[in-house]
Amino acid sequence: MAAAVGVARSRHRWLARNRYQLLVGLLAAIIMPALVRTGLDMRPLSFGAMENTVAGTFVAMLVGAYLRRRMTVHPGSGSLSVVLPVFGGAYGAGVLAFFFLRLDYSRFEFVASFVLVVGWFGLVSLVEPGIRRNRLLLLPFGKAPQLLATTGAEWIIAHFTAPVTEVPQGITGVVADLHAGLLPQWEKLISRAALAGIPVYHWKQIAESLTGTVAIEHISENPFGALLPSSVYLRLKRLIDTAVAVVTLPLTLPILLAASATILLCDGRPVLFRQTRIGLGGKPFVMVKLRTMRTDAGDGRPFTDADDERVTRLGRFLRRYRIDELPQILNIMRGEMSWIGPRPESRELAEWYEREVPFYCYRHVVPPGITGWAQVHQGNVAEIAAATGKLRYDFYYIKYFSPWLDLLIVLKTIRIVLTGFGAR
Repeated sequence: MAAAVGVARSRHRWLARNRYQLLVGLLAAIIMPALVRTGLDMRPLSFGAMENTVAGTFVAMLVGAYLRRRMTVHPGSGSLSVVLPVFGGAYGAGVLAFFFLRLDYSRFEFVASFVLVVGWFGLVSLVEPGIRRNRLLLLPFGKAPQLLATTGAEWIIAHFTAPVTEVPQGITGVVADLHAGLLPQWEKLISRAALAGIPVYHWKQIAESLTGTVAIEHISENPFGALLPSSVYLRLKRLIDTAVAVVTLPLTLPILLAASATILLCDGRPVLFRQTRIGLGGKPFVMVKLRTMRTDAGDGRPFTDADDERVTRLGRFLRRYRIDELPQILNIMRGEMSWIGPRPESRELAEWYEREVPFYCYRHVVPPGITGWAQVHQGNVAEIAAATGKLRYDFYYIKYFSPWLDLLIVLKTIRIVLTGFGAR
């Protein structure tokens, strides 16, 4: 209860702090562009155009700020890196709405609003981490001290080895193993932290936030059975997947045809590679890809090495830019796959995981995808140990299944396609 009170007060402080960010954002989105327009002595707007512009920039700014907040709670999502995509998407959606509804608006003020809002929230993203850096107090009992071995932590973690009753100055949160037995002194400290409005976190929350993974060894620690993905979003995701596949088909089809013709000329038949994979609910389906290996490469190895001699020269190019994945649009339109989700494993590898990895079957509660949380962090893996570690990312995706996490994966995937990260 004390922890819940602390978290509630922490959210209140967040709202109070971000109120000023939103206030300046609104000034940048609405007032400043109008003042600039007036100063340039441009043609005055009609009442309808002015009303549409104010409403459009207001909504676009709020939507962009909301998306920024929701996406930056996940690890590896720097606040600055999402500013341009989320506000670009929000303002772009506004322009499309005006276009299809045939509404008059000021293009100058809309563009000026976008530039000013991106500049403001970009500045906030640069300055805020240095001013408001989290400093967590780690209580050394139970499993919480395992956090000290976590690498890549973005927060300063203070660690006390003996019970204390007063919360040190400057502490922004308390981390403890709330499932372990507490000494009276630790109970008093946690209560005082909660009453002071300082949030109290279970250590696993912080571990997942730092690593982007979920432990899979003990189901009692991760009750996936009680954390099934939202059925509403699953249905909506299916509609979005199909719509995106149809809309992008005019763009992807010429690329697919050109790549297929090149494979045929350079490496001969077959052009496509088919393999049985395990999908939603553990049901098998045939996944289709462009062939990138030699026809005599069937040596039974389940993974591809970084310099695998089985991959053709053309295949390396196709794999680097993920062009070989394009035929899976057919799997998406059939409902066998999604654009985003855990990568589907072959039947043989899935059966091995079932025998060796605890709770592996929970991976099949969401549709498999072309790209996913594990892919944007690890790329393609080349050994059993790394593949087992990949499941921790997959279970993080399942646990935090949401449109915001999917949007973050889309942004990371675009970066990966441009850089070729993780290709094998």
